[in-house]
Amino acid sequence: MASSPNHYRSATYTVDPEGAAVGTVTAIRGSVVDVRFPHRVPRLYNLLQAKGNIAIEVLSHLSEQTVRGIALTPVQGLARGASVTDTGNSLQVPVGAKLLGRVFNVFGDPIDGQAAVAGPRRSLHASPVPLSQRATQTDILETGIKAIDLLAPIERGGKAGLFGGAGVGKTILITEMIHNVVRQYRGVSLFCGIGERSREGEELYREMKSAGVLDNTVMVFGQMNEPPGARFRVGHAALTMAEYFRDEMHRDVLLMIDNVFRFIQAGSEVSGLIGQLPSRVGYQPTLATDLAALEERICSTQSAAITSVQAVYVPADDLTDPAAVHTFSHLSASIVLSRKRMSEGLYPAVDPLQSGSKLLTPSVVGQRHYKIAQAVRITLADYEELKDIIAMLGLEELAEQERATVYRARRLERFLTQPFFTTESFTNLPGQWVSLSETLKGCERILADEFSELPERELYMIGPIGDVKGRQQAQAAAQRKTQRDKEKEKPKK
Repeated sequence: MASSPNHYRSATYTVDPEGAAVGTVTAIRGSVVDVRFPHRVPRLYNLLQAKGNIAIEVLSHLSEQTVRGIALTPVQGLARGASVTDTGNSLQVPVGAKLLGRVFNVFGDPIDGQAAVAGPRRSLHASPVPLSQRATQTDILETGIKAIDLLAPIERGGKAGLFGGAGVGKTILITEMIHNVVRQYRGVSLFCGIGERSREGEELYREMKSAGVLDNTVMVFGQMNEPPGARFRVGHAALTMAEYFRDEMHRDVLLMIDNVFRFIQAGSEVSGLIGQLPSRVGYQPTLATDLAALEERICSTQSAAITSVQAVYVPADDLTDPAAVHTFSHLSASIVLSRKRMSEGLYPAVDPLQSGSKLLTPSVVGQRHYKIAQAVRITLADYEELKDIIAMLGLEELAEQERATVYRARRLERFLTQPFFTTESFTNLPGQWVSLSETLKGCERILADEFSELPERELYMIGPIGDVKGRQQAQAAAQRKTQRDKEKEKPKK
């Protein structure tokens, strides 16, 4: 998936003859390049071109004749005194239906080995939709994943975050949501990989192709080996494509971003390179502004919506890290993945007590959904408090009512696990889509102790609650077959 360092850009940018200006490189510090324009300085965010397909974006004006920019491509071969041309335009990417099924980099150039996309192009830099043009109604986007739909429902046109440290299943959950939502709603899916490993990008491309959802998907990557400027702008490139689908084609878009922390990290690198003083924990002083410039463009209008699900890496699993705190403030739903639950084999490892959604109110989801979700959360919270007592004294020392709470909570925990379509090759379990009504029915029956006589393992990795009966029948049939086989093997007298 990676582009060759010498072939980052194949698109040709037209240079406005009247706005064109030629400058000279005066300083190079890593990816930061200072350029002097003796006659006319370029505007902020203009794209500059140097020999060897080196692209530089203007970030600040140092003086009346000097600008400072960040290189979006490797700067090998660039030296002081080199000639640089102002294109007169900001960085632009292609938009339109021709993008479906394709993979692009930050410049809008295909990196899937196919031909370049011809057609209209749009600037990466755009203003958010005015408040007067935004949709005000609240709709739920059903994902088919029990733990999310029950405890942290996602808003159509809203933003949901997947918080977790390394290796807790953020990318797996995102690919499952792409699979479920694209198939169920037949919308456009747009995957934006910020700081992705090329291996992950290539695997994701193959998974999407085999799942049959690639034809309605656009993928944009700013890979880990690319300069910080490219990683910092790839999120804006994906948003520009998504906005065209929403505003011009009136299609709902599911925008998956993996990983928002890498966007913040790239901004921190750019900030340090251009000489800004670091803020708390070493982040850029403009952290809130940089993140808001990206997040505020994700919204719903009267005609269509962009719904975003964003993976957020949490450094050292510390949810008080500034990157996580600033991201929280933009989200309507927060899904926290727990390393402890993952170690217990509870997949997806959604923490039911730390995850939540602003939509989980009776006026939005309804009284029944709200009551069941609260009952589930209270039961699991009570179990969490009892764990220390169980560890010290044992389950037998608990009162009968407390033991009933523990059994109920453990069954709920196992019912909220689910086999995924995207992990069938690893688990040998067929993936399951579970509707919200089935999820509510299952939790309601478990809370009413309907399955108190059933072993906990019978509720582990199933879809709807009705699968329990099917599993019992299958096990009974298997036992009968084993018994018949044993009787056949007995020697006749």
